Amino acid sequence: MNSLTWVSYDLAFAGAVFMAVVATLLLLKAFVGRQLRRLAQAGRLPFFRYAEQLVSGTRMPFFIGIGLLAGVSQIELGASHDRWLNYAWIIILVSQIALWGNGIITVAVQRAFIRQRETDPAGATHLMLAGLVGRIMLWSTAALVILDNLGFNITTIMASLGIGGIAVALAVQNILGDIFSSVSIAMDKPFVIGDFIVVDSYMGTVEYVGMKTTRLRSLGGEQIIFSNAELLKNRIRNYKRMQERRVLFEFGVAYETPLAEIERIPHTVMEIISADYLETRFDRAHFKGYGDSALQFEVVYFVLDPDYNKYMDIQQEINIALLAALRERNVSFAYPTRTLHLAPPAKASELSAAAEKLVA
Repeated sequence: MNSLTWVSYDLAFAGAVFMAVVATLLLLKAFVGRQLRRLAQAGRLPFFRYAEQLVSGTRMPFFIGIGLLAGVSQIELGASHDRWLNYAWIIILVSQIALWGNGIITVAVQRAFIRQRETDPAGATHLMLAGLVGRIMLWSTAALVILDNLGFNITTIMASLGIGGIAVALAVQNILGDIFSSVSIAMDKPFVIGDFIVVDSYMGTVEYVGMKTTRLRSLGGEQIIFSNAELLKNRIRNYKRMQERRVLFEFGVAYETPLAEIERIPHTVMEIISADYLETRFDRAHFKGYGDSALQFEVVYFVLDPDYNKYMDIQQEINIALLAALRERNVSFAYPTRTLHLAPPAKASELSAAAEKLVA
């Protein structure tokens, strides 16, 4: 049998091995994926859900690469070709392991984020940073393992990366500023996901804290996006962390109100606000001063619940009770008025005398 026949035989056998390996891997993926999916739906260990997603996420290029390497391995090659073949095995296997690890990190972060967003918003804020750090460490380790197995000097490469990292840091300092600001938000926690904050003239609920941006959902429904560095340069008011809400409101009564009623009004307001069914703490009520068309009263109290809707419900109750109490005593609220004084008409003789004086 001549050499050409042997080459054809080797190529045919390598092709058969390639097809057999790819077909076997695809069948194995389908079988394992189906079994893991069944176990996950049966409510068994949560690990099966992770494993099922990893298996289903293994793509065709990996199978083709494994098949090609398995097929080429059946052909007799020289020592140099065998070395490159080993390098290819290392690159494909380490890359796929890194992809599986990246999938595990992604799924774990997403599930933990959904779970902790309701129970521990501060922990949910940290998860994005932890996920990014985990991915960076994973792919850095994978790259170093590949380079080390390819025969490169890792120590020299690390030193070169340190020098190059300085140049890269100078080029992307704005991006790095946002990343460090994200770390500051995660560590210092001026706000967490779910908090209602006000930044300058913008307000909304924190929906997402990323490595570069923070996103709010405004009261109008639109999403407001801040870069982390610019966000921390502004004063942030966090209303979610209020323990109680201080309320100041004013009202005015007519000037015609009797003095005895004016003296009773502060006590009436105190009784209304101090009612047991209202979650409030009365502070003060005073006859403040004299307005253009009303006697002004100023009232301060505290709502013991920071919720804004609760505050509005309580303020409505106070307004209705105060209106009923003052109407019962015939005390009217003031409204803008203007008094016009008219002089009586002058007599004809007076007009003639005034005219003669002007002529003289």
